[in-house]
Amino acid sequence: MTQNITGYQTQTGKKINNEQIEQILKAIIAGKYSWACVLILRFAGYNPIDYIPYRTYIRLLKNNCLVESSKQNKTDTKTVEALSLKSTWLHL
Repeated sequence: MTQNITGYQTQTGKKINNEQIEQILKAIIAGKYSWACVLILRFAGYNPIDYIPYRTYIRLLKNNCLVESSKQNKTDTKTVEALSLKSTWLHL
C-alpha cells in the first residue's frame, strides 16, 4: 500500500559532510542543543518546521544566524581548539 502526501519528499541516503558535522559540534560545544537539532534536521534533508514549533524555529534562526554573522570576525580560542580536536577525531 502506497500513500502520497503532498509536499513530502524523502531524501534517503543523504550524507552529512565534515563541514556540517563541525557546525553541529560547534553548536553542541557552545551549549546550543536546540540549534544543533535544527542543523541536524536541515543537513539530513528534513524541514525543521515539521518538527519544531514555528515561533521557536524563528527565534533559533534569529539568535544563531544573526548573532553568528555579527561575531564572525571574533574568534574564541577555546572553541577553535575544541573544534580542531574534534576535526582530527573525525578524520581518523
